[in-house]
Amino acid sequence: MKAFFADEQKRHDPKAFLSSGASQPNPEKPERVERLLAGARAAGCEIVRPRNFGLAPIAAVHTPEYLEFLGNIFERWRRIEGASAEVIPNIHPIARAGTYPASAVGQAGYHMADTACPISAETFESACWSAWSAVEAAEAVMSGAPAAYALCRPPGHHAFADVAGGFCFINNSAVAAQHLRRQAVRVAILDVDLHHGNGTQGIFYARPDVLTVSIHADPVRFYPFFWGHADERGEGPGLGYNLNLPLARKSGDVEFLAALDTAFRRIRAFAPDALVVALGLDAFEGDPFGGLSVTTPGFSRIAEAIAGLRLPTVIVQEGGYLCDALGDNLTAFLGGYAGRL
Repeated sequence: MKAFFADEQKRHDPKAFLSSGASQPNPEKPERVERLLAGARAAGCEIVRPRNFGLAPIAAVHTPEYLEFLGNIFERWRRIEGASAEVIPNIHPIARAGTYPASAVGQAGYHMADTACPISAETFESACWSAWSAVEAAEAVMSGAPAAYALCRPPGHHAFADVAGGFCFINNSAVAAQHLRRQAVRVAILDVDLHHGNGTQGIFYARPDVLTVSIHADPVRFYPFFWGHADERGEGPGLGYNLNLPLARKSGDVEFLAALDTAFRRIRAFAPDALVVALGLDAFEGDPFGGLSVTTPGFSRIAEAIAGLRLPTVIVQEGGYLCDALGDNLTAFLGGYAGRL
C-alpha cells in the first residue's frame, strides 16, 4: 500500500490550547508524524510525496471566505498590538448569520470553534499539504489501487466548511470523498476516531451522495459535545444519510467491533462505489485522551473487518496522540487491512 506524506506537514507546530480553562501544551505535535511514518513503514508502506493540487480540491468543500481567512489571518494578526504569538480566538458568536466582521479578532471568532487550533505562519501551508496527501491517495484509488493511506497531519475531521476546530483546519476526509465523487456516484465515509467527526457530518449533512458514519465516544460528556448524538440523521435531501454510533466511555474491542457491524449494515445498504476511512488511533486504551479502550490487536481486527467490505478505500489519518504504542497501532491497522486484500 502507498502512503502519501509531505515534509511541509511538519511545519505547523501549535504551542498551547485550553483544557478545562487551563493552558496546556498542544498535543497535536509534529512528533506525531515521525511515529506514524515509522508505523507505516513497519506495515510495508511505500512513502510517496503528493503533488501540489492547488486550492481547487480544497475549495470543493470549503468556502472561499474561509480559505481567504486561513491564508491571510496570521499576517493580519501580527499587526495587532499586544496580540498572542498564534491566532487564538477570544470571542465565539452565538449566531453566525448576517454581518461578517471586518476585524481579524472578529473573524478568528467566526471561523474558529475553539482554542485547540491556533494558527501560526506555517499552518495554512501545512494544512494544504495535508489535504493534498488525501487527494493523492484518492487519485491512487481512482487509478485502480484497492487502498491507499494518507498520513494527514494536521488532521481534519472537526473542520466544517468554514470553521476550524479540534486541531483541524481543512477537512481532509471530506476533501478525499469529494475528489472520489469525480468518478464514484456514491461515497461512504466511516469515521473510527475517538471523537465524533462533526465537521465531516456538517459538510455532508444535507447531501444524499455521501453517507457519513461515525463510531466515537458518547459526546454527552466528551468533545465535541454538541454533535455526534444518535438522533442526528441528516436533513433535507440528506435525511437518513448520517449515522452516529456513540459508545460508552472505556468501551473496548468487543463494543467497537459490534458498532462496526451496525455501521457495515448501513454502508452496504447505501451501496457506495468507494469508501473513505477517517482513521483515528486515539480510541486506543493508552491514548492521552483516554476515552475508549481499543487494544493494539483490536486495530488490526477493525481494519480486517473494514477490508472485508471490498470497497476501493482511502484511509485518512485523523487523531492518535503521543504514546509509546502510536506507531504500533498504525502498523496493526494497515497490516490488518493489507492482510485482507
